Amino acid sequence: MYSITKLIVACRIVRNVHASVRFNVLCHFLGTPRVSLTNTIMAQRSITSFFKVSPPKCEVKQEKPVVKQEADEKEDEEVRDNSPISNGKAQVTSKRPRLESSDSDTSIRKKSPTPTSGKKSKVKRQRIESSDSDSTCPQEPPASPDPPKSPPSPESEEKTVIKLEKSSPKKYASPKSKKKQPLKEPNPVKEVSPKRSKKQSPVEKKNKSPKQEVLFKKEKEEEKESKTEVKELVPEVDYNPAKANYHPVDDACWRAGAPVPYLALARTLELIEATSARLKIIDILSNYFRSVIVLTPDDLLPSVYLCLNQLAPAYESLELGIAETYLMKAVGQCTGRTVPQLRASVARAGDLGLVAQSARSTQRTMFPAPPLSARSVLAALRDIARMTGHASVDKKIKKIQSLYIACRHSEARYLIRSLEGKLRIGLAEQSVLAALGAAAARTPPGGDCLDAAKGKTPDEFKAIVDEHVLTIKSVYCECPNYERVVPALLQEGLRGLAGRCRLQPGVPLKPMLAHPTKQLAHIFDRFENEQFTCEWKYDGERAQLHVPELEAGGGPDLSKAAIFSRNQENNTTKYPDVLGRLTSLLRPNVTSCVLDCEAVAYDVVNKQILPFQVLSTRKRKDASEADIKVQVCVFLFDLLFLNGEPLVRRPLLERRQLLREHFNEVPGEWQQATSRDCSSLEDVQQFLEEAVRGSCEGLMVKALAGPHAHYDIARRSHNWLKLKKDYLDGLGDTLDVVVVGAYRGRGKRAGVFGGFLLACYEPEHEQYQSLCKIGTGFSDEDLQNLTKQLQEHVIEAPRPYYSFDPQHSADVWLAAARVWEVRAADLSLSPAHRAAIGRVHPDKGISLRFPRFVRVRDDKTAEQATSAAQIADMYLAQDQVRNSTTAKTNMDEFY
Repeated sequence: MYSITKLIVACRIVRNVHASVRFNVLCHFLGTPRVSLTNTIMAQRSITSFFKVSPPKCEVKQEKPVVKQEADEKEDEEVRDNSPISNGKAQVTSKRPRLESSDSDTSIRKKSPTPTSGKKSKVKRQRIESSDSDSTCPQEPPASPDPPKSPPSPESEEKTVIKLEKSSPKKYASPKSKKKQPLKEPNPVKEVSPKRSKKQSPVEKKNKSPKQEVLFKKEKEEEKESKTEVKELVPEVDYNPAKANYHPVDDACWRAGAPVPYLALARTLELIEATSARLKIIDILSNYFRSVIVLTPDDLLPSVYLCLNQLAPAYESLELGIAETYLMKAVGQCTGRTVPQLRASVARAGDLGLVAQSARSTQRTMFPAPPLSARSVLAALRDIARMTGHASVDKKIKKIQSLYIACRHSEARYLIRSLEGKLRIGLAEQSVLAALGAAAARTPPGGDCLDAAKGKTPDEFKAIVDEHVLTIKSVYCECPNYERVVPALLQEGLRGLAGRCRLQPGVPLKPMLAHPTKQLAHIFDRFENEQFTCEWKYDGERAQLHVPELEAGGGPDLSKAAIFSRNQENNTTKYPDVLGRLTSLLRPNVTSCVLDCEAVAYDVVNKQILPFQVLSTRKRKDASEADIKVQVCVFLFDLLFLNGEPLVRRPLLERRQLLREHFNEVPGEWQQATSRDCSSLEDVQQFLEEAVRGSCEGLMVKALAGPHAHYDIARRSHNWLKLKKDYLDGLGDTLDVVVVGAYRGRGKRAGVFGGFLLACYEPEHEQYQSLCKIGTGFSDEDLQNLTKQLQEHVIEAPRPYYSFDPQHSADVWLAAARVWEVRAADLSLSPAHRAAIGRVHPDKGISLRFPRFVRVRDDKTAEQATSAAQIADMYLAQDQVRNSTTAKTNMDEFY
């Protein structure tokens, strides 16, 4: 029998739930000693946790319900406890003894759902514990009839409840029972949304802590926001500021507080480019400005700068300086095209912006770049302009590529044009100021009114708009800095604008200009019954001298003194010798000032004024005082600011008196303009001859007293007239024209340009309109020098903004960059040229008769050339035309 026991232990097979009990009973009948299975097989607890009950299929005929299972357990326990034991041997009963189950087993039984059908279901395997054991596993004492049950732990109770809730089927109560049943508490497991939180009683509100009150307020705000319907935005591609009855919020393509998309600005510029009517252009741009003012006021300044294609005020001299070749290289590297291919495309299209847009539209990227915004584009352009030093070109190209890759739709066109410095959409600065004034009038900044035109007649609202536009233009003339004007407009409105943006040293003004006249009789026609004065017109460079006051007060700050040109460019480094002798100019009672002067080349030995060509030989920037050979004498003729007070609204008579009282004269260095108050034609004639003998161009005739004697900033006003010495030659004034084309010379002029196509500038449409062909007034040396200078401006095809007749097509087309001064016998109507077309005649332009070259104007840009309106006025001012027409001309105009 011992061998049987040994065999059983070696096999390590325990197949039944009551394996340990049967084994001990078998050993008792055979009389063999009990063998402990602890060391031979594994620990009893390990066996208990490892084996599961798997009753024989023959015994499990029908699964008992959960309710009867507990009763069966009690009967088995009673049978086992009451079974007779004789001679220490347990009597074998017909039923198998049932073991007590642990708490986990009970939970498993309760988890099983109650069977609702007669079908058999699989019985899950249960964990058991042995009721009998050896010395290592002591035998369990006989259970009492009512054995005490240990209370279940809280954790097991929670688990049991949750499992029962999940496994129990849903029961639907009748409506009557619903009324009787109390409200169930919400499930603590579920999170209650703060937006649907229940209202608290007043007592609870009083007991709230400050943090709870803040949270409660936030919940209320979020609840209100959730209730308000969020309207869908207009797609950026469909943004249309030209829409009738435009709404600044509903028709915008961005939300309040979000950055203005660059595509919205590009869409606005695209509509402006397709529009020729100036009033419609102002209306389109003002609608865009209205949306920016209401939704994102911080982006109004970047939008204004991008519309004007400027990066900063003119006196900061922040320019991009990107050549067309570098732009082609950047576009080619992004689109896989070569520079020659792009040049051919530009020659066909005539615009690099259009070529870049078409190339970008056919390109697809795997990971699109973030969309551009107006502020990010302006910041990137400023970064490009400030890049200097070694390898700056490569850095600029990489920066341009990052912008170009992010472009969508028409953004590429206007980005490349901005980088070129030639937006060319027919949008002048005066139109931008007018649009800004119209937007501020219709949608006042900082208010709740979105459309101030409601409730007003068209005439009443037009008067309000005109007032706003005039105020903004006047303020900008006195303070030409958008970084001061735009924030002041947004914060103070129109009423506080003039108080915050005033003339001050350091911010140059746009100077007042004069209208030309060719006859002495015109002077007395203009200044009839008015007092006027005549000054010598010096042949030099306009200079605006600024001397600020010390921050601590008490005197002028000469270290921050600056000189600006008529274009508001900073020429301080060009005239270090002039600034070095400021102490001899200012008297002790001067703390700050702004002077309007003329810098003229001067022969100190012979005490004689030199021609302008001599002055142009001076170095333009970073000049060293020791290397200067051409001396300069500064002639003072007006005082605009003195000791913290602007003087532009005072008459010239008072300004001239203050100028003579507060500033010294030093011969050859600082001199006041020679002037005379004339009252007759003979006095003017005599004074003109003196000016010509003094190496001057002629006379400046100015209103001395009265309502027309103030300083008209940024205006070409009839309150100032210029009378040149060559007025008897036919044309009362020379013209500043732009060279747009050249013709190859023949015969003696072979190898150089022999003729040129000249044009005037039309600011309203930003066009260059052909004026005449010129081939006289040049020496052989002039042609050689001019040909070399113009070679760097050669382009392959005429620009789209060149207006000319095809029969005058040039052999070589030039970029509009060089300005020449020319003189002619008179002006006449021409069907072959386009200058001022539509102003005098609907189908004919104006041309110059017998034009001849005078000089190159390096001090003027192409945009500052003689405008089409000025040419029309000069044509109408001719005697033969005046006698045959009564056409009226504009007296004053902003330039």
